[in-house]
Amino acid sequence: MAVSKFESFLQRVYNATGISSQNELAKVMDINRSAITQAKKKDGFPAKWLLNLYRLYGLNPDWLETGSGPTYLKPSDPDSSEFKGIPKVKARLCAGGGSFEVGSEIERYYSFRNEWLAQKGNSDKMVLMDIFGNSMSPELKDGDTVLVDESQKDVLAGALFAVGIDDTIMVKRVEKHPKKLVLLSDNKDYSPIFLHSEEMDTIRIIGKVIWVCREFR
Repeated sequence: MAVSKFESFLQRVYNATGISSQNELAKVMDINRSAITQAKKKDGFPAKWLLNLYRLYGLNPDWLETGSGPTYLKPSDPDSSEFKGIPKVKARLCAGGGSFEVGSEIERYYSFRNEWLAQKGNSDKMVLMDIFGNSMSPELKDGDTVLVDESQKDVLAGALFAVGIDDTIMVKRVEKHPKKLVLLSDNKDYSPIFLHSEEMDTIRIIGKVIWVCREFR
């Protein structure tokens, strides 16, 4: 029995991305599961899916559609000389009281130009994390994604850092004062957090926030 056009497309996506189910594919592309069911019934797929997969994974739209040509146009794999894949982890940075979602599991990789990354810091130590909460508004908003360089831990007054206190992680501006650290929010509804000398061992500077991505709603 011949394999349908849709099933061939789906298998190519699975093989190239590591996605293993239609539910996972719907989540990655931010579409309803029913849209995949309809595409299967029609034995086709919308062109915007090809664009989304190109943007997320660097997959060649022609290869996705026909199976011909190179798999990648802008590879996110380590063999690419022009692009580097930066991992996005499940852990979220709280712009509020603190996040207990500290899992380091990688959700997926996003491609950045090596030349650009080299200007920003150490790409081998970079990670993408989502923001939730509004304590850093308007600079950082709920739902933003930030790029954190974990090699940059030296405190620069007023810079944005991902920090951990005990089991919580958050994003704050960090300032050094005599015998204490101050964690500051941009939203004035949130009071500063003062860590005195005896408490400073409880804080971990995870890394400096060097870039933010925002999707307009």
